[in-house]
Amino acid sequence: MRSGAITVRDVDAPHAPKRSGVIVRNYASLISAGTEKMSVELARASLIEKAKSRPDDVKKVLAEIKQNGFWATYSRVMNKLDSEKAMGYSCAGEVIAVSEDVTDIKPGDRVACGGQGASHSEVVSVLKNLCVKIPDNVSYEDACYTTLGAIAMQGVRQAEVRFGEYVAVIGLGLVGQLTCAIAKAAGCVVIGIDLDDDNVLLANSHNANFAFSRKADNLVDKIKSLTHGFGVDSIIITAATSSNDPIELSAQIARDRGKVVMVGVTKMDIPRDTYYLKELDFRFSRSYGPGRYEHDYEEKGIDYPIGYVRWTERRNMQEFVRLLTEKKVEPSKITTHQFPITEAKQAYDMIAGEVKERYLGIVLTYPESSEKLRITNYELREKSQTPNPTLQTPKIGFIGAGNFAQGFLLQTLKENSELVIVANESGASSQDAQNKFGFKSSTTNPNDVISSSDVNTVFIATRHNLHAELICKAFEAGKNVFCEKPLALNFEDAARVANTYSKLKTQNSKLLIGFNRRFSPLVVKTKEFFGEPNQAKLIFYRVNAGAVKASDWTMDEEIGGGRIIGEICHFIDTAAYLTGDALPTSVVAKSLSSGRSDVIDNDNVSIMIEYEDGTVASILYIANGDRSLPKEELQVFSSGRTAIMKNFTELELWNGSGKPKIISGQGKGHKEEVVAFISSIKSGKESPIPFDSILATTLITFAIRESLATGEVVRF
Repeated sequence: MRSGAITVRDVDAPHAPKRSGVIVRNYASLISAGTEKMSVELARASLIEKAKSRPDDVKKVLAEIKQNGFWATYSRVMNKLDSEKAMGYSCAGEVIAVSEDVTDIKPGDRVACGGQGASHSEVVSVLKNLCVKIPDNVSYEDACYTTLGAIAMQGVRQAEVRFGEYVAVIGLGLVGQLTCAIAKAAGCVVIGIDLDDDNVLLANSHNANFAFSRKADNLVDKIKSLTHGFGVDSIIITAATSSNDPIELSAQIARDRGKVVMVGVTKMDIPRDTYYLKELDFRFSRSYGPGRYEHDYEEKGIDYPIGYVRWTERRNMQEFVRLLTEKKVEPSKITTHQFPITEAKQAYDMIAGEVKERYLGIVLTYPESSEKLRITNYELREKSQTPNPTLQTPKIGFIGAGNFAQGFLLQTLKENSELVIVANESGASSQDAQNKFGFKSSTTNPNDVISSSDVNTVFIATRHNLHAELICKAFEAGKNVFCEKPLALNFEDAARVANTYSKLKTQNSKLLIGFNRRFSPLVVKTKEFFGEPNQAKLIFYRVNAGAVKASDWTMDEEIGGGRIIGEICHFIDTAAYLTGDALPTSVVAKSLSSGRSDVIDNDNVSIMIEYEDGTVASILYIANGDRSLPKEELQVFSSGRTAIMKNFTELELWNGSGKPKIISGQGKGHKEEVVAFISSIKSGKESPIPFDSILATTLITFAIRESLATGEVVRF
């Protein structure tokens, strides 16, 4: 993503389907020339050009600089730019594995796939609601157009066309040609418009009733003549241009109260007078249809009832396949090139303009079989247990090397230990992390990491629902374990970890959960300022967390656990650290009223925790505040002293002199926690956080939810 270089790599296949998932052996995939060309061009742009094209990302970077400092943010941005991106999102092949909850698709089925995961790869892992069956009379080369066909179909649906209506399609690239064919199959009179004469000729020959060059003389008059002087009923814009011409032309050729639908990407400076006088209806079309970008629909496989949502993205894909079956749409007439996957770079050289040749539909094909294909069950391989890891050089196996891990953990690990093997969900991202940080090997199977006799320490940075299971498996294999927070999402999983730890603690394996804030230099200085930990304290921790989309995976109760379990655990652990890891005695929590007795606001919460040393900690977690207010402020009071830590950038220490000592700082402790954990392994010392404290923090998060539900104090 920094240079735009295109490579074809041999990587590990997905090891098992995810929930509501399907693994498919590809036989054909379609390069979405417009979208993928823009991706390549953006990657090859300078940093300044990247910033200009992504102003929202620039705002996020500036906000992160305020939170974490320039160099830490710069390192994360560069790391992301150095990452590789698997291209493609429309393919077709044969199912080779399905998850247990998938019942309408089985191994051996011929399918077309779309969305994230449906990349240009021999083997792909996709979601069932983005996967549809194809009949035997539809070739894989035609079926791989299905995702783009769904995009085109959703545009036609947004136009609400009726039989006999006149529809203009502006932009006759891949999606434009498919849009013409679909509208024509629906009984509309279709008029195609494009700057490219070859695209106009293709539309005239196969997909549209009429097609004109945008450069044609008296174009508006010709269209008015075809429509009996009224203008077209609907215009569907499928062009990709920085020009405003498609918007302006639409107003000129539309009938009174016509519809304009934006499928493509153009400048959108809507001329008020013409749109107002005709009272035109301007609409957007979102990708493949209802369900797109919806977490429950795509990742959980929960369909929308047909009585309420007739055409979801999957049903749009199915309908496009029906049109292929009946030869109402013929992608073979759009395809200009086919390349085997091994020669894919030639295709991208062509769309990037390095090879001057006309193209439209570019299909990649795949070999009939793959010797490297490996689909395994999610079971720990039987291997000898790792020798007692005490006093050993840390040899790291890493599971889940995503953006967070690469930005905050792996660089420090690289400098302080030996990196052995890394596992990510996709082979491409696993190999990218291997190359970037110097792991000896990569895989898509977490059990390859856990069972490796070359690994004595496992780092886990996956989604939260996998933590407890992976911790137990790694512990049972005799490994040290560092796992990002939280420890577990429920009592059962927490108990499982506790029982496993208790049973195996004699092997001296270490466990650390990624509660990084206690390792921040300013938090460490705060604790030192108050001296002996047995002095009771009043602790106030204000967290201006801001709102998170309900569709974000962290908000999913089954996957992320929500904000109390997934993030508030950080602030509970910080309070525990300041007490010297005293155990809690009671917890009570209150939230903003939602106006409904059955709905609890877990995003705006006031929490009070009492500890056995007499300390009382209050945590105010806010999602409805001003986002420009610095996120965190910690205040501690005890024995005539006060400490105020301001968002990890400044610490005020008041000791009765009337003037505070000011200490500047930066960083939330990510580097320091990794160094502390690795040092404990090398030295044979205890893990930096006692297990009792880790478990207590986890149980407090459960108690907070119980208190919110019952309105009662929860006692330990």
